[in-house]
Amino acid sequence: MPLTNRRLFTNEFNQLLLSEPDSPPIVVIPVRAFALSEPERLIALVDTQGHERAFIADLADLAADDAALIRHTLTERELVPEILRIDKVLSFSTPSQWRVTTNRGASELTLKSEDDIRRFHDGLLITDTHGLPYRIPTLSTLDRHSRRLLARFL
Repeated sequence: MPLTNRRLFTNEFNQLLLSEPDSPPIVVIPVRAFALSEPERLIALVDTQGHERAFIADLADLAADDAALIRHTLTERELVPEILRIDKVLSFSTPSQWRVTTNRGASELTLKSEDDIRRFHDGLLITDTHGLPYRIPTLSTLDRHSRRLLARFL
């Protein structure tokens, strides 16, 4: 169901609410169908029981305020740090330890093997030994030093 005749807003607990005509507002959670390959498209708004209440084909089709609320809620909900820079690789043989700077601060991660680095579109998804994902949306966003270190694993 599209968002026609509905309104999105947040309450005092920063929960996303969907207001429908002739019914009280309900708490909804945005869920991406393809979080890595299509982050702005195919988003379902589900209630606390997991039932779909609305479907968004593309965030660009929504009013700017509604799209911003959904993006904010998704950012708060999802924890996939984006690697901005690879500061140092302590070992080029696996398991290897990396020191990186992410959009959430400095971090250290350990890779069991080169298989922990997977390509998607023009970016990478890197999974550390604890199963935590890190992403590099596009290789061109990395500085030269980071690309050189990464090239040894690709």
